[in-house]
Amino acid sequence: MDLKTIEQYFLDTAYVRMGGSAEELRCAEYLRDKCADMGLTAHLEAFEVDMATMKKAVLLADGEEIPCKGYLLAGSGEVEAPLYYLTGSDRASLTGCRGKIVMIDGYLGYWKYQDLLEYGAVGIITYDGNANYVDEDIDQRELRPYVSNGNKLPAVNINAKSAIRLIRDDIKIVKITLEQEEYKGQSHNVVLDLPGEIDEWIVLSAHYDSTSLSQGAYDNMSGSVGLLGIAEKFAKEPHRRGLRFVWCGSEERGLLGAKAYVAAHEEELSKIVLNINLDMIGCIMGRFIACCTTEEKLVHYLQYLGNIHGFGIDCKDGVYSSDSTPFADKGVPALSFARIAPQNTATIHNSYDTIAVMKAAQMQKDIDFINLFTDIMANAVCCPVKREIPQKMKDKLDVYLNRKRDEG
Repeated sequence: MDLKTIEQYFLDTAYVRMGGSAEELRCAEYLRDKCADMGLTAHLEAFEVDMATMKKAVLLADGEEIPCKGYLLAGSGEVEAPLYYLTGSDRASLTGCRGKIVMIDGYLGYWKYQDLLEYGAVGIITYDGNANYVDEDIDQRELRPYVSNGNKLPAVNINAKSAIRLIRDDIKIVKITLEQEEYKGQSHNVVLDLPGEIDEWIVLSAHYDSTSLSQGAYDNMSGSVGLLGIAEKFAKEPHRRGLRFVWCGSEERGLLGAKAYVAAHEEELSKIVLNINLDMIGCIMGRFIACCTTEEKLVHYLQYLGNIHGFGIDCKDGVYSSDSTPFADKGVPALSFARIAPQNTATIHNSYDTIAVMKAAQMQKDIDFINLFTDIMANAVCCPVKREIPQKMKDKLDVYLNRKRDEG
């Protein structure tokens, strides 16, 4: 894959691609068509996702309207209550939530939501963006069904500047009004098979969807382009193990594409010896990493491989917040490659994630190293990575997937 082609892929997909949207489907079809251009046959696999259309979202603060976006899938209704800013997760702080509309820092994760329910919050305000940025952007967020489990609190998201004003001005009473239509929609995985000499498989994955403000060049059209580059190479070369490429939909909505894939293909998972996931490569700045949800030996092997070939890589074991995690949770050794940029040089999940933070030549270098590793694994006499997930990785998966609370 040459530099001009890499750049063209980014230019062609420079639009928002939220999971379940028409734009996401447009990108899925584009990836399928790019495979066809290489003489390869990929297909789309649909899966069901919860969707919503927001008709009305209003936040009033002591009677003044504050720009906001209502949380999708948080139901419809109206609530008015005192404002409470929750700054900690300790019991003393949580006690103040009862009967209040609560503003929180960060994302509305599973355990934070359960705490808000338990301590009697009646509504939620989150915020994003940066107080030092010029923009007043507001991300479109959702109350994920596995977080609410049917217990829906009305919630809105606002810009960080507005959040600061609410507290600075000592706002007393806030009111949230939501009106939305909720329904079932579809997202898609794009799947391409390159069979090998034996009936063992390596699955290579990357997500192609983006968040509501983002063109998602870095997160994660970069990984999707990476898979096209790897497919192009191995389509021309014989390999011992089969290579299955899965471009995952709706990753940004909770790894939904990868979860749907492993659920739909559970009977085939015993033939998969490894998952190699690409999530954010090729950025101008930053260090290249590998996060392995595998036996620790793979961490050391990758570090040695980088040293042998003069490719800088920072390796660790752990659970990466990407499509590798559902594979690991099903017992498939999995790792994610990424190039992690310092936050002041490239950010994600906002309008600044564009082709401007990418470098085609760096993409090519990252793809070359991943090709090298894939070639070794695909053509090994026997796959050297033990097909089991160590207990400490299982414990981390339990925490990440909200089966256990992180008490650390």
